[in-house]
Amino acid sequence: MGKSKDDHKLSTSELEEKYGTSITTGLFSARAAEILARDGPNSLTPPKATPEIVKFLKQLVGGFSILLWIGATFSWISFGIQLAQGTESAFDNLYLGIVLALVVILTGIFAYYQEAKSTNIMASFSKMIPQQALVIRDAQKKELPAEQLVVGDIVEIKGGDRIPADIRLISTQGCKVDNSSLTGESEPQARSCDFTHDNPLETRNIAFYSTTCVEGTATGIVINTGDRTIIGRIASLASGVGNEKTPIAIEIEHFVYLVAGVAISVGVLFFIISVSLRYKILDSIIFLIGIIVANVPEGLLATVTRVVVGDASETALLKFAEVILGDVMNVRAQNRKVAEIPFNSTNKFQLSIHETDDPNDKRFLLVMKGAPERILERCSTIMINGKEEPLDSEKAEAFQTAYMELGGMGERVLGFCHLYLPENEFPDTYTFDTDSMNFPTSNLCFVGLLSMIDPPRSTVPDAVSKCRSAGIKVIMVTGDHPITAKAIAKSVGIISATSETVEDIAKRLNIPVEQVNRR
Repeated sequence: MGKSKDDHKLSTSELEEKYGTSITTGLFSARAAEILARDGPNSLTPPKATPEIVKFLKQLVGGFSILLWIGATFSWISFGIQLAQGTESAFDNLYLGIVLALVVILTGIFAYYQEAKSTNIMASFSKMIPQQALVIRDAQKKELPAEQLVVGDIVEIKGGDRIPADIRLISTQGCKVDNSSLTGESEPQARSCDFTHDNPLETRNIAFYSTTCVEGTATGIVINTGDRTIIGRIASLASGVGNEKTPIAIEIEHFVYLVAGVAISVGVLFFIISVSLRYKILDSIIFLIGIIVANVPEGLLATVTRVVVGDASETALLKFAEVILGDVMNVRAQNRKVAEIPFNSTNKFQLSIHETDDPNDKRFLLVMKGAPERILERCSTIMINGKEEPLDSEKAEAFQTAYMELGGMGERVLGFCHLYLPENEFPDTYTFDTDSMNFPTSNLCFVGLLSMIDPPRSTVPDAVSKCRSAGIKVIMVTGDHPITAKAIAKSVGIISATSETVEDIAKRLNIPVEQVNRR
């Protein structure tokens, strides 16, 4: 952490002397202005943006547009040859080439406009409510934009605030922070003004930029700002890796290459066949142009207004979903939600209560999803082939086997269950209270499991290997089930194939997990 790496070990008076500040009066405005001019604003350097001209050119020559450009080029070549031969219909190919070029240009302009508009909308969200920080300056408490914070500022934090910089805490009252954005830890972490660990990343008297204070209050001294914060350094390292394509972008690119390959191959095949059948070369070229252009799906009308914000790929995916499911707005209007308990790390489930679609069925439908073991323990029946059956030990064992098999492949698994609430106990005028939970959450019907995979980035195994060769111990922090975590850790090389987790050791020794020596 640079010059601030030992700040967690210093006393309050030593910190005041180091940063030329006072916990009662804070910095003076003149001194703060000098530091701001020296260090720059307290904000992360945005990633290097792609020039607008490059974005526009990508729309003109990317994807299927290249096929249309090929078709236009062949048309102009045919025009030149026919013009030299004095053919009367030479200008037909000129006009065809111009039309194809106009189609590409107009489509590219619209796609660029749509992408730029979406980007500007998303960028404007971050500017709507600028973050403020409560700072002591010139012996007065002031609310300042977080970007104006400098090292040495005295900052006060309360529950709900986002930590505006890396801060060395000097007083706390029941302060807990959510470090999930930084470390992935789902549980709130207690913070105090006491030095508890030699490692500044582990000690409790430092709160990190971009994390959130979930409860309590605290006062601290700013020790790092902007790119010098921990999250700033992580961001700079991540930006150095480069922009990897998303899975959907890779699939779309593969599809474009496939269609382009088929179009060109079929066009060349017909060109060869027409030449072998003694057609004129120019007529054969026109066959080639027609086949290439016919394989380009550019004939759809431009969609000017949508209920989603995104690039053309996202709009296309929504349209594809509408073809299968029908209108998205109609789908959203079905099964109106009347109550919800959001997912949290304590319950490890999400619950919602809905009206049914059947106008003759006035019952409410309770649905729950979450950690499979938490879901199963709330169920007394299981849905098999559309019928409810008692959940006995044999079926529970089959569930456990399936769960372990899916988790062992590194997949994240969710369990699902439901219950139709009796109409006589829960009429349509019933008011559901999610705080007191005045509705049943046990004796539910287990519906099934769903597994998802979120593969690690392809660069992770190499990064882990390099860290190991440099003597750095890599630790993975996750809220996943131990079986899933173990599989992911093995896949990226954090642990070997023969390594054991705490659960593995407990199973081998036939003892509770709590009795395993974690050292």
